[in-house]
Amino acid sequence: MTDYAARRTTMVDTQVRPSDVTKFPIIEAMLSVPREDFVPADKREAAYVGENIDLGAGRTVLEPRTTAKMLDALDIRSDELVLDIGCGLGYSSAVIARMAEAVVALEEDESLAAEAQAALQRNDADNVIPQVGTLAAGAVEHGPYDVIVIEGAVEHLPDTITDQLKEGGRIAVMFAEGGLGAVRIGYKIDSAISWRFAFNAGAPVLPGFERHQAFTL
Repeated sequence: MTDYAARRTTMVDTQVRPSDVTKFPIIEAMLSVPREDFVPADKREAAYVGENIDLGAGRTVLEPRTTAKMLDALDIRSDELVLDIGCGLGYSSAVIARMAEAVVALEEDESLAAEAQAALQRNDADNVIPQVGTLAAGAVEHGPYDVIVIEGAVEHLPDTITDQLKEGGRIAVMFAEGGLGAVRIGYKIDSAISWRFAFNAGAPVLPGFERHQAFTL
């Protein structure tokens, strides 16, 4: 029988801490959330490898290092509301839920969303609000948000998303730039977003966030 708890500890010790992520809430969350519950059943053995895990349809569970460094840069507090865009099978939402007051887990793929909801319930993530809807539209009805996290790369970031961020809020976005993505943290100041580079990482571009997307009525 696989000792997933030991693998979680190894993941944190070899992928998270060496990436200069040392904040206790992040370490505690990543040691506590069983990543193997939030990946496809046939990929449980690969749950703790240091790479993105394919969910199909160009969707992934981001590698542990990327998730940890994004959360480190965002510095989520226990009284904050977070929008997690493209939550996939719910791993990122489960981790964030251990740091935030509440998380809105947005997923547009209905089968992924249903599996995510079941996995979150099994893991007692009671402060996660599963939401099925178009990723690029966000979840206006639950906002505005203190923090927004996008679980994949972006070529074009719609104003619809940044409009849902509170004044003084933060957003983590992986901008697709050639072969390597650049994760930037945006701070909403006087209704505009001020961006700061955080680190490099890669992932597929999420649906609805492609450049030159054609909108038809």
